[in-house]
Amino acid sequence: MYAINNHPLVEEDLKALDHSFVLLVFKKLKQLQNAPQQGELLGNKHNMDLSGYRKVYVAKKKVRIVYRIINDELVIYVVAIGKREDMEVYQEATQRLKS
Repeated sequence: MYAINNHPLVEEDLKALDHSFVLLVFKKLKQLQNAPQQGELLGNKHNMDLSGYRKVYVAKKKVRIVYRIINDELVIYVVAIGKREDMEVYQEATQRLKS
């Protein structure tokens, strides 16, 4: 089973979501601990390089979780959680990786 480590700003992402979405996010994170490869690979799109990171959908594709698998440590590193609107969650993830 993989451990879940979050970027420090993921807590703010969760606070911005409706409570029902937060419950679904935690359920999905629990699933990822046992099968982290289920996420779809991201790449370099729209000038945002998320190569090596993955995304999974929550709440009928309304919310995305962007994460990376660190196999040698059995860790899933969650970078961002949020809505896809205007590529917001991917922009946030890219920005967090730069800082």
